[in-house]
Amino acid sequence: MTDYRFDIPEDLPKQLARYWLSLGIAALIGAGLLALLLGLSRTPGIQDVFPLKDFFRSALVVHVDLSVLVWFMSFAGVMWSLAGGQGFAVLGRTGFGLAATGTAIMTVSPFFPDAQPLLNNYIPVLQQPVFFGGLVVAGVGFSLTVLRALVTIKFMSPVGAGNTPSPIRFAIFLSAIAGATALGGVFFSLLHAPEVDGQAFWEAVFWGGGHTLQFQHTLLMIVAWFWLASDLGQAPKIQARTALFLFALATMPVLAAPMIFAFSEVGSAWHVVYFARLMELGHPLMLPLVVVAAAALWQVRKISAPAKSAFMASFVLFAAGGVLAYLIKGVNVVIPAHYHGSIVGVTLSFMGLAYVLLPQLGFGQINTKMARWQPYVYGAGQLMHILGLAVSGGYGVQRKVAGAEQMLITLPQKIGMGVMGMGSLVSVIGGVMFVVVCLIAMSKHEPKT
Repeated sequence: MTDYRFDIPEDLPKQLARYWLSLGIAALIGAGLLALLLGLSRTPGIQDVFPLKDFFRSALVVHVDLSVLVWFMSFAGVMWSLAGGQGFAVLGRTGFGLAATGTAIMTVSPFFPDAQPLLNNYIPVLQQPVFFGGLVVAGVGFSLTVLRALVTIKFMSPVGAGNTPSPIRFAIFLSAIAGATALGGVFFSLLHAPEVDGQAFWEAVFWGGGHTLQFQHTLLMIVAWFWLASDLGQAPKIQARTALFLFALATMPVLAAPMIFAFSEVGSAWHVVYFARLMELGHPLMLPLVVVAAAALWQVRKISAPAKSAFMASFVLFAAGGVLAYLIKGVNVVIPAHYHGSIVGVTLSFMGLAYVLLPQLGFGQINTKMARWQPYVYGAGQLMHILGLAVSGGYGVQRKVAGAEQMLITLPQKIGMGVMGMGSLVSVIGGVMFVVVCLIAMSKHEPKT
């Protein structure tokens, strides 16, 4: 059977991977601090004590952009760097430098005047020049990083008999294709979005690219699952050629994205519906890979290790988010319950792989005990969070509101949002644990350059 890992290359790939992992952790630190205030702003009793309603929206924008956009793209940068070669060093370093600079600008933008939050889907924005400047700089950095991945990742390697492509490198390459398609869709939408103001404009700009980008994230999550299983000594029991086919099958819906852009006007009703259907009909093609991962998870269930904890917690949260997707009716907090489950599933898989990669990237060994419990703490908090939202959404609590605007009248609404608030606090603790484990490991040994 195939071992779904590869040796960490030295020099440039290793150096870039360390840079990207550091940026991702820095983004999580900022997002975690904001998450605590976000949870408090929606928790019954506390929401009336602190005047957080106005802060809620600005904080939500930066929190989402750090914890989803920057963290996910940073970890993608880790994997693209490791799978890539030594070439195009200037492109790699420039891409990282621009992404880090843009992230810093976005993070401080709420402290500048006129930070008007727009809570559009996927990449919410603050309608001010500082924020947009940071977003553009970071976007160019991510684009250069994707471009380098496309031209440097070589997935032909001796695996088993003959010169069979490496499934894991192939999957990482496919994720870069998905990322390039998504970024291209955003730039195309920016040029062809309808002439409307405010949130409607940015909703149109990010709708198509945002939906496409989910395929990149999900592919890399499955790569992380397979890598974690291999690290635990129970690599998924499918042949390399079968894995290649399944990864290609899972990526096929991405090919429909350019056609949707070509045949429907950006921001039109058909454009919105087609991309929604792309996710609804496209993501089930990943189900065979999920089943393979589930079988591997069953094999490692009795192992006590950080990789196993992260694998299990990631799988449970991602599955919960998938189930909740089919319970969405109307515009309420069941929607964030669904995507929080899916997003946290991806995040936990990246956390687990970070634990595995840290020593291999030249840092010190992780605190195994804390790292073993951290995914369960973070995952349990997030499970409470999404279940609280799901229950409240079933009783009509609307999304993207805080404080008195939530109109928590009935007891089930208050209980659901109370559980959500408690889950937020628990998950913040789990997030802090992850950051502490990583920072301690990074401080133990100065990586060689």
